[in-house]
Amino acid sequence: MLISAAGNKHRRSPQHGFTLLELLVVVSIIAIGMAGVALAMRDTSQTTVERDAQRLAALLESGRAQSRMRGVAVQWQATGSGFRFVGLPESVLPDTWLDAGTEVAAGVTLNLGPDPILSPQSVLLSSKVQSGSAWRVVTDGLHPFKVEAP
Repeated sequence: MLISAAGNKHRRSPQHGFTLLELLVVVSIIAIGMAGVALAMRDTSQTTVERDAQRLAALLESGRAQSRMRGVAVQWQATGSGFRFVGLPESVLPDTWLDAGTEVAAGVTLNLGPDPILSPQSVLLSSKVQSGSAWRVVTDGLHPFKVEAP
């Protein structure tokens, strides 16, 4: 049993600072957070053209299905401000790009059916803002439309 004189308390002093393990945990959490932020911050013009290409591939497949279902010939045509599906009512599918900076060479036409097998087709989407940003929407005629980097 310890006995101490008045005013002389025997107690442990509190630790000051952090252990190496605590510092490593904090640094690794910060590194994971920074990696997430870096991956989330993509070039916006590249992302918008890619998003428009993914959307166009889905719309072309929808137009292809509508053509088979209705038994009518459907064509996709690029216009100055967007695109249109010739052979379908205007309100069935959208006709504008998500981004106003997306463009396609004028006069491009894709045949979507009603035949189940199409000829190989492709369309190149690019950005008016950034010259190096382009994506190709392609099909071999048997498989669905897909997006590829040119």
